[in-house]
Amino acid sequence: METQGHEVHLRHVETDVLIPKMMREKAKELCADKVDAFTHCCKESGILMAFKCRKENSALKDCLIHHYQNPGFFEECKQQYIQEKLEYEKTGIPAKHRGQKLPASM
Repeated sequence: METQGHEVHLRHVETDVLIPKMMREKAKELCADKVDAFTHCCKESGILMAFKCRKENSALKDCLIHHYQNPGFFEECKQQYIQEKLEYEKTGIPAKHRGQKLPASM
């Protein structure tokens, strides 16, 4: 796999753990309405949630599985991971900290 003329090597842990983790996080964002519906149902149902929230749980699972099994979604997440990895190699700043402002005293 190449990105802007550079060969990018991904380790086993990146393709089997880190990229799937990114997929799960992004899928939860894309299925946010179903996550919210399931969460709301669980809060309203208390200990009976296993019975009362089947419909919401099923809709959430279907949405998440749709994304997890989509090869295009995996490729999109892989490319985003590679871009973040290359940016980290250039700057030394992890993606989650890149948008933060530095304190004025620095």
